[in-house]
Amino acid sequence: MEKPRPLTQAAKALALVTVVLLVCVPFLVILSTSLASTDEVVANGGWVLWPEEPTLKAYRDILDGGIVTHALGVSAGVTVIGTLLSLACTIGLAYALSRPGTFGRKSVLLLVLFTFLFPPGMIPSFLLVKGLGLLDTYASLVLPVLINVFNLVVLRGFFQSVPEELYEAARLDGAGEWRVLVSIVLPLSKAALAVVGLFYAVAYWNSWFYASLYLESDHWPLQQVLRTYVVAGSGLTDITTGEGTVTAPQTVQMAVLVIATVPILLVYPFLQKYFTKGVLTGAIKS
Repeated sequence: MEKPRPLTQAAKALALVTVVLLVCVPFLVILSTSLASTDEVVANGGWVLWPEEPTLKAYRDILDGGIVTHALGVSAGVTVIGTLLSLACTIGLAYALSRPGTFGRKSVLLLVLFTFLFPPGMIPSFLLVKGLGLLDTYASLVLPVLINVFNLVVLRGFFQSVPEELYEAARLDGAGEWRVLVSIVLPLSKAALAVVGLFYAVAYWNSWFYASLYLESDHWPLQQVLRTYVVAGSGLTDITTGEGTVTAPQTVQMAVLVIATVPILLVYPFLQKYFTKGVLTGAIKS
């Protein structure tokens, strides 16, 4: 409880600055390399810390009708539609499981938790998707992961934290379950909905594993393109750009990485304030 000594404060500040640099410098290198010219990238051995003549040529190349443009549209569509569908299904099931009078509530809850503890595995999931005729369709990226059990438990706990007096007052006014959910429960659950929605959006946006299993290469989302042509080290000259070849593939690789990362980074700050309230309330109550 005593005031920290100057040496302790200096050590804490040094540790904080070190951690910030370890996090920020790689991002700076990625962004700088994507903005650097071909000659500058070659002269610096493939990496640039600060470009002397920034250029957007790499971004123009990969967004000029190539596979990255198509993959970006696929990822955006799957993320938006998947997040909305997942939120709708999770809200409906979580609300039903949070109400004491729901028929079979405990049995359904145990069944849902069982799938969380014992996931089906890759082969059964693939056989199910194949049996339903979902191979090489975008539905295969959404339907198998439509409801996340953790998100369901968080929302269920948040709905249970709503005072019972509000439910009783609404029913005395003649409101049904749908009206109670839309007019009372959801407006009070904005924090939890924002957190769960962001969790779903990040999961859909970063998903590449299911795309590698279920989709052909011409239907790949952005993260699968990023993994195949950047992480796996495959060629970028004839596949990534819309016009043809590029001299410095590192520049294109970093540009693809920036495009794949920036959308979530832009959304996260607006929802961060809901994180503590949303997650803790749902987890403690459940």
